[in-house]
Amino acid sequence: MDADALRAKAAELDTTATDLVIQGLNHILGDVPGVSGSVEKRLYELEEDFWRLKQSINDGANPQQETRLTALENKLEAVANQLTKFEGALLVMQSSINASKSRRSSYSQPYNSQPIKIEPHDEKKLAFRLSTTVATLTEKRTTLSAPLV
Repeated sequence: MDADALRAKAAELDTTATDLVIQGLNHILGDVPGVSGSVEKRLYELEEDFWRLKQSINDGANPQQETRLTALENKLEAVANQLTKFEGALLVMQSSINASKSRRSSYSQPYNSQPIKIEPHDEKKLAFRLSTTVATLTEKRTTLSAPLV
């Protein structure tokens, strides 16, 4: 019998070619353990086996596994929180970059990229910036060795 004839007979009996082959094997071999009559029946049996396995795992969970699972869940939650923070920071950075780009493009003159010149402070301004007094600055300058000044 070729495959086309098998398919035609399966269509005539409103079944599949695979089921016909299985039925033929069952007829020839008889009742063989592990061979089921239909695909649906075998799937049902597998579902039952899976459900029993799942129940045995749930019923027999030991405290060490539960502790490890809880620790893993906590770590995953911490990682998720960190990712959320990173996403927020990236959004802030992106919006800052976009705002900077839009400001630059809105100028009528080209952007001047010359470096900023830092002017030296006189003693009074330097003391204010360092939150100290001019007298303290003068004292430190005289007492420190030459390489540190």
